[in-house]
Amino acid sequence: MWQGLCAKDSLPEFQRHDDVDPPEARPRPTQGIILRAYQEECIQTVLSSLEDGQTRLGVSLATGSGKTVIFTQLIGRVKPRSEMATQTLILAHRRELVEQAARHCKNAYPDKAIDIELGKLSASGLADITVASLQSLISRDRFLKFDPERFKLVLVDEAHHIVAPGYLKILAHFGLRKKQPNAPSLVGVSATFSRHDGLRLGAVIDEIVYHKDYVDMISEKWLSEVIFTTVESRADLSGVKRKGKGGTGEFDTESLSRAVNKVELNDIIVRSWLAKAAERKSTLVFCVDISHVEALTERFQHSGVDARYVTGETKTVERSRLLDEFKRGEYPVLINCGVFTEGTDIPNIDCVVLARPTRSQNLLIQMIGRGMRLHSGKENCHIIDMVAGLETGIVTTPTLFGLDPNELVSESSADQMLELASDRKRVRAAAAKKAAEETAESQRHGYNLTFTEYDSVYDLIADTSGEKHIRSISPHAWVQVGPDKFILSGPNGTYLRLARSAPDDHANPTLPRFRAWEVRALPPAVSSKSPFAAPRELAQGMKLTDVLHGCDTYAAENYPRFIIASRQAWRRTPPSDGQLKMLNKLRPADDQLTHDDVTRGQAADMITKIKHGARGRWADYEAKKKRARREAAGNLLEALRARCLRTDGLGQCGLQWHCRTDSQQSGYSEVNSPPAARRV
Repeated sequence: MWQGLCAKDSLPEFQRHDDVDPPEARPRPTQGIILRAYQEECIQTVLSSLEDGQTRLGVSLATGSGKTVIFTQLIGRVKPRSEMATQTLILAHRRELVEQAARHCKNAYPDKAIDIELGKLSASGLADITVASLQSLISRDRFLKFDPERFKLVLVDEAHHIVAPGYLKILAHFGLRKKQPNAPSLVGVSATFSRHDGLRLGAVIDEIVYHKDYVDMISEKWLSEVIFTTVESRADLSGVKRKGKGGTGEFDTESLSRAVNKVELNDIIVRSWLAKAAERKSTLVFCVDISHVEALTERFQHSGVDARYVTGETKTVERSRLLDEFKRGEYPVLINCGVFTEGTDIPNIDCVVLARPTRSQNLLIQMIGRGMRLHSGKENCHIIDMVAGLETGIVTTPTLFGLDPNELVSESSADQMLELASDRKRVRAAAAKKAAEETAESQRHGYNLTFTEYDSVYDLIADTSGEKHIRSISPHAWVQVGPDKFILSGPNGTYLRLARSAPDDHANPTLPRFRAWEVRALPPAVSSKSPFAAPRELAQGMKLTDVLHGCDTYAAENYPRFIIASRQAWRRTPPSDGQLKMLNKLRPADDQLTHDDVTRGQAADMITKIKHGARGRWADYEAKKKRARREAAGNLLEALRARCLRTDGLGQCGLQWHCRTDSQQSGYSEVNSPPAARRV
């Protein structure tokens, strides 16, 4: 039984191997389907993890890898956990994903009963396999008809959405909100297993057991070759609002559209396409919203390009017609906004234009992934990324390779991008090595000593260079209080601390590089010894940005925005008398701050640095500087004595010398001695 939708009997294009897949990569057939080598490897890894007792698993696979094929094949291989627990539920959040999964299940299991829960289509709750839309299941609690005791497996497509409230509600019904022995197995599959807003997938998924990166798949010829071009956009995103509590999420659609949907900017996109990709047969363009789609389509058509568009408001019949014509190559440019980011199979796409900036790496990968599928006659896919300002915290195609977001490249392949990133890393490493060698040489010989000079502890706390970077990627008033150490002050003395792990941990590449804690202030009646409770760890990760976004999400949900947001109006007002009094304690009596010298926000940041170790940092800084000066002076004196002794046994060298051991210079000079003392 397969309710509702009429499915094609053929496999999607990306699963047909023909002459694309090398013979050695073809494992045994399963249910009539030839699996790729990594697909079989992934399935075996999942089965092995389930046998080891893991029950909530994640699988990370690049777009175009055949995620749907893999998880539908799992259905027949996962053992029932009891005689009655034989059913499987597949969850997805979009109609296209539900339809795609249903087609794969029909092909893989023609003898099984398959139900669909989608809109007006209602499943019985008793089928061997049920493919369901998230929205349909949570509507009027339709999920209650499913008996958790009858299910062995719950599969979630595009599982980076799995911590959304709707999913959590359904997973709770199946006993999957926490790990327990009597629940079905859970397997979530996604190409982008990280969440831009920092929410921890660990609330639902215990372990990501298999990962296949799109760069690896390109090099192994499972995905199309990709070349990248970045075009410097003139879009000003400084005033664009952000979604989410505290502005931690993606750009606000309406605000972003106002910033980028301008005739001159749209013309830059069209000219870039004409210059770089006019010969491409099938270009997919991503815009911000419907008005941007319509305006950009008009500019393409104004330049003589047959461009058409699809939006969420396009009727189903019209959308199908436009899509079929695009797949047949009847027109070269299809423009959309958010319609084709997930679950869309258009393998003929040979160019993707990113006409919309984004703060989400997930969205970026989903967009460029549309062009990565293999297709007959397709040599590669050209990604044209319209790059906007770095200070807004955007992600761009260069960031996927570890490059700066505003790196400009022209028709660079994935291998070339990796090589460029490697070159940049080598240059940075060489510069750091040279600086270290020069410092060591200076200390050895006692000359040309240089320091980052602070005249006082006040100058140290007034240095805002550390805040500029972190506030470019966070909307909150983080303060750098030490190397790789940041503080976000909350209400009543409570704060978040984010820091790099101890150097000893870096020898193990699997340990997290960054950690974050919340330190809560205790009421005076409670805090007999310490004014703070023991730190509570909030997040950990390999990248600063991941841990930072986790902290931002937590802070936005638990702290008043008035206190933590970096763009609050009060931060631009004059400082309070109390703030000035505290800061002026660090300054000479004849150089006191006034209300005109700093803002209240600047004063608050300086006080945060004082509270979190600025005096100690200053003491360490002064001690190191004095030690370096002493060593420099000692080394210089020894060098001069040695030189004098080498002239003769009497120590008469005919040299006059001076030594400056201040922070600017140490050195000596040679002048002629009086004639009577000169040796001939």
